[in-house]
Amino acid sequence: MTFPLGWILESAALPIQYRAIIEVAKLGDEVPSSYSNTPYFHKPAVEIAVRQAYDGTWNNAMLALPSKGGIDGIGSINAVRRLLEFGWDKDSPAVYQARRALFRLLAEDEDPAQLYEFQAKPGKSHEPEVAAHHRQLLREAAGATLAQAGFESDPRVRGVARRTLERVMDYLASPLAQKPWVRVGNQQVLAAEASPPSVYALQMLAHMPLFRSEHYTAMETLYEYLTRPLPRQEGVQMVGKKLMPVPLLVLGDLLPHRNAVDADVPMALAWLETIARLGFLRRNDNWCKLFERFVDDCGRDGIWHPHKGMAAPKTTNPFVWPLFPLEAGSAGEERWTDVTFRIGLIARLSGRTIELV
Repeated sequence: MTFPLGWILESAALPIQYRAIIEVAKLGDEVPSSYSNTPYFHKPAVEIAVRQAYDGTWNNAMLALPSKGGIDGIGSINAVRRLLEFGWDKDSPAVYQARRALFRLLAEDEDPAQLYEFQAKPGKSHEPEVAAHHRQLLREAAGATLAQAGFESDPRVRGVARRTLERVMDYLASPLAQKPWVRVGNQQVLAAEASPPSVYALQMLAHMPLFRSEHYTAMETLYEYLTRPLPRQEGVQMVGKKLMPVPLLVLGDLLPHRNAVDADVPMALAWLETIARLGFLRRNDNWCKLFERFVDDCGRDGIWHPHKGMAAPKTTNPFVWPLFPLEAGSAGEERWTDVTFRIGLIARLSGRTIELV
């Protein structure tokens, strides 16, 4: 596959340039050690870092998304994920300061303060099931972030990965996995006992190759589950006495056809990257065909352009926000750098030969 490294270095933001050289082109040995400082000169990354509170968190929140067009209100997990995507190291000051709060989330800690933005309103309390639901999501999101930062070998991260995988495997081995829906009123919703994996659980496993090799059989079962047809029902689950939207739970194949790609290009790339890291991309014909379509859209020069229109793709998916876009501008050639970089990264992760131009 042709990867336009020269064009990336001329047109892309610093984090994309850096990651293209290190992760796609694999030229780390050919650049000076000082080049590792490149991502720290990116203004949007610095703006996130300087908003960090003294306790290492942002806005006393974890999964909160920022206000449209800015970073006000950003949650700590999304802030750290964003910095990691910008190429910041796990020992950079902002990420280092955030690690304590993230590691604490891995523990079975029932302190109400550890629910962050999911805390009950003053004078009220959550049902135990609702609190447990939020804690589980925060635990998996924190584990995914720490795994991405490079803490796969940490026993705390391995512990949450093991517990998460065991819970999902128990669910997939049960009859409930075949018929997880119950009727509540006139609506079909996920049963309270259903435990499908979240996108954060998949991200965590995707960044833990050694752990995956130790649980090969479970990973095979997970692959079979991820290729199931996506149900038509909306992602809503009975949690305690409440019906709660669960958009971050994966109920089947999130990328079954071209229409799904066209509907949300950034999410399609995030999914393809995740399954490539999991080692699943090359063994699934449909996902391979959808990725080949991205490659074909790059043309001979290796630069991606959309099928229709000239606008940079956008997404409203909360999981994808930290990944896309890394580019600060959206007017000139930089409109295509994010997608072009991700295509090259996915190709490298899936073992394809990269031809630099």
